[in-house]
Amino acid sequence: MAVTGLCLIGFLLMHMYGNLKVFMGPEAFNHYAHWLKFDPDPSDGIDVILYPLIPNGWFIWLFRAFMLAAIVLHMWSAITLWNRANEARGTKYVVKKTLEQTYSARTMRWGGVILAGFLLFHLLQFTALMVTPGFSANATPYEAVVGSFRLWWVVLAYALWMITVTMHVRHGFWSAFTTLGANTSAKAREVLNACAWVIAILLYVGFMIMPIAVLMRWVN
Repeated sequence: MAVTGLCLIGFLLMHMYGNLKVFMGPEAFNHYAHWLKFDPDPSDGIDVILYPLIPNGWFIWLFRAFMLAAIVLHMWSAITLWNRANEARGTKYVVKKTLEQTYSARTMRWGGVILAGFLLFHLLQFTALMVTPGFSANATPYEAVVGSFRLWWVVLAYALWMITVTMHVRHGFWSAFTTLGANTSAKAREVLNACAWVIAILLYVGFMIMPIAVLMRWVN
């Protein structure tokens, strides 16, 4: 759970950085978006990462397989731990105790379910191009992003989704490093908590700059 969670946080940071390429113009953003997908034309140099160590074009598929495995293992770990907790709890209580927890900690499980649902929508929107609010199915990645985030309700839905994402990340980051043995003292706990907040705020601001800029017509 901890290792796969940190892998997913790393991907979010990379994806956030890639989204900021929209400010560099259509050519730069489309190049990045085509790299995220598989471009069948190897002559354009998009899919040459780790070539010739691995065949040209293989990296993106290996990367996708790795990320899919991380998501599946993360969900499997969550379900397994949830079931173990329910089995250990039993059915009868003499005294019901309420632990002091943050809102993020109390909503981690359902937050994960919400994230999975919106991730599916996100893939259908920008990868499969099956849900196309504000743009056509044959639009370029840049046109799809600009057309979609010109709609205020899409930006609002994205903002709410990112709140869920960053809440999940904030607690997940702290919990992951605690599981891995970094939470060894009160000082270490403060540092971990501060780092978790920094990562969460960075992700929220970084992901929201682009859609807000598009909505405000700062990106044409």
